[in-house]
Amino acid sequence: MSGANITDLVIGIAVLALVVGRQLTTRRLRESYRFLIILAIIGAVQFGTFLQGHPHHDGAIVAAVAGSLLLAAVLGAVRAPTVKVWRQDGQLLRKGTWLTAALWVVAFAAHLGYDYLVAGDVTGKNGGNVGDATVVLYLAVSLAVQRFIMLTRAARQEAAGQLAAADAQVPLG
Repeated sequence: MSGANITDLVIGIAVLALVVGRQLTTRRLRESYRFLIILAIIGAVQFGTFLQGHPHHDGAIVAAVAGSLLLAAVLGAVRAPTVKVWRQDGQLLRKGTWLTAALWVVAFAAHLGYDYLVAGDVTGKNGGNVGDATVVLYLAVSLAVQRFIMLTRAARQEAAGQLAAADAQVPLG
C-alpha cells in the first residue's frame, strides 16, 4: 500500500468514526446538505489524485466507482429506517440505533470489499486501492441518500400527524 492510499484509508476511517459517532447522538435533522457537499468535494479531490497516479486506468476503475456509489445509495436507503426521527421544541431531531452503527460498518466493509472484487487486489494491481481513494465520496453519497429518505419520511409523517413527539415512542418506519 502506498503512502497516499494509507492516508486516504486513514481519512476514510476517521470520517467513518465521526459519522457513526454523530449518528448515535441526538442531533438536529437538518435540511442543509452543506456538510455532505464538503465531504463530496474532499472525496472528488482524493479520487482525482488517485487518477493522476493511474493515467492508464481501465474499465475496472470506472466499474468499481460506479458500482460502489450505487452500493452507497442502496445501503443509505437500507440504513435510513433504523434512525429514529421526532419533533421536540419545534425542531426535527434524529438519533441512530445500534443497528444504524452496525449498518455503517457493513457499508464501509462492503465498499472496500467491492473494490477488491472489481478493481483488483489491495497492492494496486488492476487499479486496486480505488476504494481507499473514494471512501469519503462513498460516505457522502450514503449519508445524502439516508438524509433525503429521513427528511421525506418525517415530512410524510408530519403531514399525516404521525410524527412522534419527544415523549412518545419513536416509530422506525
